[in-house]
Amino acid sequence: MKKNTAVFLDRDGVINEEVGYVDSLEKLAVIPVAYQAIRLINKSGMKAVVISNQAGVAKGLFTEEFVKKVNDCLKIILSQEGAYIDGFYYCPHHPTEGAEPYRQICDCRKPAPGMLLQAAQDLNINLKKSYFVGDRFRDMEAAKKAGVKGILVKTGYGSKLLQDDGPDMATAESKPDFIAADILEAVRWILKGRK
Repeated sequence: MKKNTAVFLDRDGVINEEVGYVDSLEKLAVIPVAYQAIRLINKSGMKAVVISNQAGVAKGLFTEEFVKKVNDCLKIILSQEGAYIDGFYYCPHHPTEGAEPYRQICDCRKPAPGMLLQAAQDLNINLKKSYFVGDRFRDMEAAKKAGVKGILVKTGYGSKLLQDDGPDMATAESKPDFIAADILEAVRWILKGRK
């Protein structure tokens, strides 16, 4: 069976506005160009897969049920504009904060590649031909560890990272393959490279 190609997408700061923690549905606001970007992924035949750290669960800010509710709501909002997500994966853990069972070092919290590896298994994805669009260096590091190309967007935390020389700095492991203004420019770069 032929393997699928995927565009993995971080959620907060890439598809929807970065607002700190999305701890109420009122805070869920889709970045306008995300609709067109995801429609382009769908039209290309690639899978659109959301990969998201949700440490707010470990920190007691919201439940896993609420994360699923936000993802379901996002899926509905996007589908109303003809944009479809093929899968949602999230990590509820944090290595140092919160209570058991959520306070743990896991293989799913980015920069670990666990969510990408799980999605590849579930959705029959060829990681070597796939991409990850994120707004943090940990997204780029997870991409490298999974063997996918990483694209850093300047929405969310992205533009601040590129100006900052603080603790969240780029390393050889987290260097993006491309830097894009937003998800739409990222997807156009991906499609251009696939021709």
